[in-house]
Amino acid sequence: MKADITGQDRGETVSLMEPLLIGDGSRHRSALTDLALDLTQKSAGFRRSLPPSLLTSLADLVRSMNCYYSNLIEGHDTHPVDIDRALKNDYSEDAHKRDLQIEARAHITVEQWIDRGGLKGGLAFKAESICEIHRRFCELLPEDLLWIEDPTTKENVRLAPGELRRRDVKVGSHVAISPGALPRFLERFAQVYGNVGKTESIIATAAAHHRLLWIHPFMDGNGRVARLMSHAMMLDTLDTGAVWSVARGLARNVSEYKSLLANCDLPRRNDLDGRGTLSEEALAEFTRFFLRVCIDQVNFMESLAQPNRLRARILLWAEEEIRLGFLPPKSGNILEAVLYRGELPRGEADTVVGTGERQARRVVSALLAKEVLVSESSRAPLRLAFPAALASRWMPGLFPENAT
Repeated sequence: MKADITGQDRGETVSLMEPLLIGDGSRHRSALTDLALDLTQKSAGFRRSLPPSLLTSLADLVRSMNCYYSNLIEGHDTHPVDIDRALKNDYSEDAHKRDLQIEARAHITVEQWIDRGGLKGGLAFKAESICEIHRRFCELLPEDLLWIEDPTTKENVRLAPGELRRRDVKVGSHVAISPGALPRFLERFAQVYGNVGKTESIIATAAAHHRLLWIHPFMDGNGRVARLMSHAMMLDTLDTGAVWSVARGLARNVSEYKSLLANCDLPRRNDLDGRGTLSEEALAEFTRFFLRVCIDQVNFMESLAQPNRLRARILLWAEEEIRLGFLPPKSGNILEAVLYRGELPRGEADTVVGTGERQARRVVSALLAKEVLVSESSRAPLRLAFPAALASRWMPGLFPENAT
């Protein structure tokens, strides 16, 4: 097909992306419903096990984790330690690494907007919301990362943040719909996925993830937008608290992830493969993979955040820091109190330390300097933080230990 760069609508029918949902008559339906219910129970149980203050701190760490793994899927390896530095405006002198740090900061900014309710109430499906994710992300990118090569014409094209593509694209063997048809397909996309019940919505998250990539609304950034949309959908449907996300699981199984996505582009195989244009069997297989990855990530995060184990890891770290002279004595007392209570009023620190107000202030200052405690103001209560630099000790396995 000759590339179209005029934004023409070739008149494709929206039925080309059917089925958008796994049909009730599918032989996979029962098993997928069971997975959705299992995910619902595990996610709710994990969230209930966390005190509100720990929920906030853990969500901050998970946001960096999501950013790291989503970038990794795109071939950009920016370690969470370097991401943390970017959040403090501490950038590498190397221009390429600096650009990737800025990209990571942009991702976190968008995800934080989502986590604070930016797409609450089923808004993630809407075309304007999908464009808003892309706009918010791309507007924060450095100029060098906004330029891409059109694979067909070999022209250098600048991304327009939040604007639907006006050129044809081909991804692998899949030729995406014509640029002018995008509004019609996105309207159908929102119509279907925005009008389903809770269990159906959980199952449909995987289908929506693929179908958005199949539509391919933007010249670049579609994978990241799809993962952020999926994060928003799960956050809204399951009230996850943003303390787990599918991105880590997708990145750790990236070959299978990409292979199953590509299979979903295939046409219906036979009369037993649903009634749509595309393969329902392939969509069901990707949905099974996606839901299992979600369940695996909930289980993984829950195992890391088990109170007794988390407490033991943190206090062991504190003991070592005290022995090496990097923290004052009694630092562990403060950390243990924060872990037990969720947060600690500053005025009670001296009681916890048991050595007087002056020593308590010294301990608190040292823990704040280590960034293992945070506070909204000089008078606000203290709560635990999870700095990326300590993740290998406090939350082992969350991401690779060494920054590249």
